[in-house]
Amino acid sequence: MKTKNRAGFSLIELLAVIAVIGILVALLLPAISLVKSKAQQISCVSNLRQLGLALQGCVADDQAYPTSATWSDRLQHEGLGGSKGPIRYLEKGVWRCPGAHFNRSIPSSEILLSYGYNTYGVLSVGNPTNGLGLLGHQGPKGKTPIRESEVVNPADMMAIGDAFDTSLDFMREPIKDFSKYNTLARHRGKANVVFCDDHVESPTLKFLFEDTSDAALVRWNRDHQPHRDVLN
Repeated sequence: MKTKNRAGFSLIELLAVIAVIGILVALLLPAISLVKSKAQQISCVSNLRQLGLALQGCVADDQAYPTSATWSDRLQHEGLGGSKGPIRYLEKGVWRCPGAHFNRSIPSSEILLSYGYNTYGVLSVGNPTNGLGLLGHQGPKGKTPIRESEVVNPADMMAIGDAFDTSLDFMREPIKDFSKYNTLARHRGKANVVFCDDHVESPTLKFLFEDTSDAALVRWNRDHQPHRDVLN
C-alpha cells in the first residue's frame, strides 16, 4: 500500500531547527553588542567634541576657563546657545552619553550626569584651596577663573570626561570606587575625554585613573606637572 505524503516537520526536525537558530543567535549576539557599543562610543565622542568646542568659545570670550560652579551653565547657555531653563538639561542631548546606564537604586530625583569637569586635577579628593585643575582660585570673595595662560599645555590637559560617579566633577579616583554606580561597562574598559584644545581621546580606565606615570598624571594638571606627592 502506498502511504500518503506527510506535511510539516516531525518533532525531532523542529527541535533541530530551533537548536540551529539558537546557535546562530548565540554567535551573532556578541557581534551585535560590539557594534552597538561602538556606535554609542562614537556618539559620546561627538558629544564631548561639541562640549569641547563650546568650552573653547567661552575661553575665547573671557581668556579664562569657567569655574567649577558655572561651567555647565556657561557651556549650555553661551557655548551651545541653549535657552536658560531647568537644570535637567544635563540629562539630555549632548550632555547624555548613550552608553551611560546608571544604578537603579539611585533616587529618580537625583540628576544623573554623564560628563564631569576636571576641577581638581590629579588630587583624588577635591581640595578647593590647591586644586590643580580648572576649579578656579579660591579667594575671600569666592572663586576667580583659571586664566587661559595658566593652562601650560592645552593639548595635554583634560577638560571634560566621562563621569563614572554621576557627578559634575571629573576626578581621579580608584576604579573600584565607581562600581557602585554601575557605569564601568560604558565603553568596554575605556573612557572618552575632551582636552582643553577640544580634541577627544579614549584612554583605558586603568591609564586614566590608576596609572602613576608622568604621562598619565600631567594631563590632569594645568601646570603640566605630575604632582605625584599629592597622590593618596
